Amino acid sequence: MVGFGLLEEWHPDTGRLVSWHASAASVAAAARAPRHPVPPSHQQEQYLAAAHRHREAAFRFSGLCVVTAAVPGLLDRAAMTRAINAFLRRHDTFHTWFDRAPDGSIGRHLIDPATIEFTPVEHGLADGNRVRAHVQQSTPGPFEWHCFTFGAVEHAEATTLYLAVDHLHTDGVGQYISCFELAHLYLREIGQDAGQLTRPASFVEHCARERTASAELTRSSPGVRRWLDLLRGNHGELPSFPLDLGRSNDTYNRSAHRTIDLFDEATALRFEKICRDHGAEFTGGIFAAAALTERELLDSDYYFTLSPISTRSSIAELTSVGWYVTLIPVAFPIGATTGFARTLTAAQRAYEHGLTLTPVSPHRVLELAADDPDIAARPGWSAPMISYVDARDFAGNEYFTTAGTGVYANRAATEEVLLWINRLPATTTLSAIYPDTPTAHRTVDRYLHTLRTTFHTAAR
Repeated sequence: MVGFGLLEEWHPDTGRLVSWHASAASVAAAARAPRHPVPPSHQQEQYLAAAHRHREAAFRFSGLCVVTAAVPGLLDRAAMTRAINAFLRRHDTFHTWFDRAPDGSIGRHLIDPATIEFTPVEHGLADGNRVRAHVQQSTPGPFEWHCFTFGAVEHAEATTLYLAVDHLHTDGVGQYISCFELAHLYLREIGQDAGQLTRPASFVEHCARERTASAELTRSSPGVRRWLDLLRGNHGELPSFPLDLGRSNDTYNRSAHRTIDLFDEATALRFEKICRDHGAEFTGGIFAAAALTERELLDSDYYFTLSPISTRSSIAELTSVGWYVTLIPVAFPIGATTGFARTLTAAQRAYEHGLTLTPVSPHRVLELAADDPDIAARPGWSAPMISYVDARDFAGNEYFTTAGTGVYANRAATEEVLLWINRLPATTTLSAIYPDTPTAHRTVDRYLHTLRTTFHTAAR
């Protein structure tokens, strides 16, 4: 089973720790890289702005994504060093670093990939606590170029591998691509024929296209008008979690986590068939269940949330590491007595309507609406989301349950409830990240219990 959670929930066995970091010469070369005209993506820009605002926090405010795997045998360190450098040179998101100008704007610097050199560093015997501390302390933050590190914990007959990347450079698909490519490149370096890798698309060029398209948007653009209508219908605000989270306004609310099993695959297939019998997909069923959960808990007659959507649109982009994500709205009314089937139809239609807004970033919408008195949402906002990933589509998914894989995040600040539904070959899991407050623990537990019951009732 794939492990999900906060980094403190990762428990690697004691072993000899080696990690790979940028060489001093590589860091110096990156520092000399000139400004590049392409700005960060909208998502990256807001992320970096938040990281800068909270730079005095007594903990790492920005997100750190850690992917782990346990594999048999000991590592050929020289081969892994070559594989890591080949991997970093393939993906231009890792050739980028950002700085903040005196006027507050965030600019890109692009380095020569030939100057990238990561080298191994020995750390001796380390237990799980020391490994976790090392990963967090040795991986720089998002305003430093080399905000990604690699490592291995060598045991007697096996090796635990990890990749730690600041969220600035990765999303869920990017984490999978990273694992797949590193394994492929390593096998090649030790002399095994692993076939050819597809040449990845440029994430920098993707950002340029996004910015060119969004610069053409105005408040009269159809997509912008639709976003603004949704916000006005929600008192000018983006959605918020429907239950009290007990958040403190005078300090940071650190992250808490919970993962539950939602379905075994037989139940997931039954749920999917019910959805398709009513002209919907598994995704529509997710939002229908969430809407019915809110109706039960709050007697709500309207459902509104956000969903992260991958913006990869080509084969080359499907093999490219980067933060290819935007947020779309999913909003629809809920009848007082409407059953799952009719709610499912409304949810699927709302999700499909939301997909048409993929090219219209909510960050850009709020820029355009900055002087609109009816719009209260402002930059720096947080909102709940539901993400769905069908990992059965990933090549090599059959190894997820045998390679001891895990996906973990640092215990950053969290103001809202973020849900990830991951469909794996044998099970579908639901993971929640939420504020670590006594109230939130109670209300999120109540919400998850009701949501799971709603799913299972629908799947009968």
